[in-house]
Amino acid sequence: MGYRIAVVGATGNVGREMLNILAERQFPVDEIVALASRRSQGTEVSYGDKTLKCKDLDTFDFTGWDIALFAVGSDATKKYAPSAAKAGCVVIDNSSLYRYDSEVPLIVPEVNPQAIHGYSKKNIIANPNCSTAQMVVALKPLHDRATIKRVVVSTYQSVSGAGKEGADELWDQTKSIYNPTSDVPPNKFTKQIAFNVIPHIDVFMEDGSTKEEWKMVVETKKIIDPKIKVTATCVRVPVFVGHSEAINIEFEDHLDEDEARDILREAPGVMVIDKREDGGYVTPIECVGDFATFISRIRQDSTLDNGLNLWCVSDNLRKGAALNAVQIAELLGRECLKKG
Repeated sequence: MGYRIAVVGATGNVGREMLNILAERQFPVDEIVALASRRSQGTEVSYGDKTLKCKDLDTFDFTGWDIALFAVGSDATKKYAPSAAKAGCVVIDNSSLYRYDSEVPLIVPEVNPQAIHGYSKKNIIANPNCSTAQMVVALKPLHDRATIKRVVVSTYQSVSGAGKEGADELWDQTKSIYNPTSDVPPNKFTKQIAFNVIPHIDVFMEDGSTKEEWKMVVETKKIIDPKIKVTATCVRVPVFVGHSEAINIEFEDHLDEDEARDILREAPGVMVIDKREDGGYVTPIECVGDFATFISRIRQDSTLDNGLNLWCVSDNLRKGAALNAVQIAELLGRECLKKG
């Protein structure tokens, strides 16, 4: 016996990816509906070998539906998620709206699956920020062994994290550079993204950090351990899909790089590719379409008594968004909404 599933925001990058992953992972679906704004009503989207026509989110009744995967912004989520939850449909939300609500679990299934049981307080579960999701998958097994004190992370985030407009801007600007009669000024981003990097994602905060950096700090504490200190620098790079992170970790106890490599090889959701040779590491272009979080360049930090460095790469549209949401739905089904 399967579930009745709604995908909200089905015409966007993440919504389409959610439909792809539900089909790929053969999630037990009895009925599925694609929802979008009124202007996208009737737009066709793929679900496996089937085609779905989008229905109007504004008039949709969530009564009788089991799970709604939300892939819309915070404003739309604020409008529609409470009514869906009130109708008895469990909302798995990809926006930032509920991540910092103490009554809403923030879940990465490989890291804190036990938190799933807190969904019933509001009938809502939050999906973490894309940059946080892949990082905590790498950190949690190491934290369990040696207890992490501090994390220093620099991210190299692809333009798809800014939606279709971000990808379009990179594409158009790249073409314009080779066409002197064409000029594509920055619109989605604050500066030219083609052949450039921008150390600015989301809005600036009073302390000089950006909200993207703040998210990584707060979410890591909520998902793994509130005692972990995190400092982040988040950078947008001219890559279409796939976020990369250079992570420096300070532990309470000594952890040898070889043991760390062995721990990560056994960790759920992690793929270690770490050869000290040309090409013996993973780059964003190689992770696209994959479910795993890839770890490379594992090595001791000689400037700390108990320090390690590593390189972490993942498909941000998958593990950073759609895949994690579907994995939450799978966990919810196994632990809380058992049918048949």
